[in-house]
Amino acid sequence: MTDTGARATHTEAGGTTGRRPDTTPTATGWTGWVAFAAIMMLLLGAFQIIEGLVALLNTRYFVVDESGLVIQVNYTTWGWVHLALGALLVLVGIGVYMGNRAAQITGIVLAGLSAIVNLAFLPAYPLWAIIVIAVDVLVIYALAVHGKEIRAL
Repeated sequence: MTDTGARATHTEAGGTTGRRPDTTPTATGWTGWVAFAAIMMLLLGAFQIIEGLVALLNTRYFVVDESGLVIQVNYTTWGWVHLALGALLVLVGIGVYMGNRAAQITGIVLAGLSAIVNLAFLPAYPLWAIIVIAVDVLVIYALAVHGKEIRAL
C-alpha cells in the first residue's frame, strides 16, 4: 500500500485517527516582518553597493574630505568596504527570504555591522547614513523578535 500523506491526529475521545500531527509551521501576522526584513536587506545591499561605487568613482560627492571622517582612511577603502558589505547583505537577504535560519542570524550580525559602518561614515553624507542606520535597526528588530516565523515564509 502506498503512503497517501495521511497524518495521525487525536480525536476528542482520546484515540487517534491514524494521522500524524501536522508539524508544518503556520503563518501568523508576524510573518510579514520577516519578509520585510529580507526585502530590506536586499535594498540595504543595493544602497551599500551604490554608496561603495560612489566612493570609488567620485570622491568629491561627499560632504567632507577624507580628513573629516571618523575613521580617516581614503574613500577608495570606504568604497570597497561598502561594496563587500552590500554584496553580503544581498546574499544573506536572499537566504532569509528562502527561510534559512543561519541567514537570519547572519542577517542580524550584518545589519548591526552596516549600522556601525554607516555611523563611522556619517560625516561623509549624514542624511543617507541616518536612513541606512534606521533601516538596519528595523531589520535587526524584524529578525530578532519575529525570526521564529522564518520557516513560515
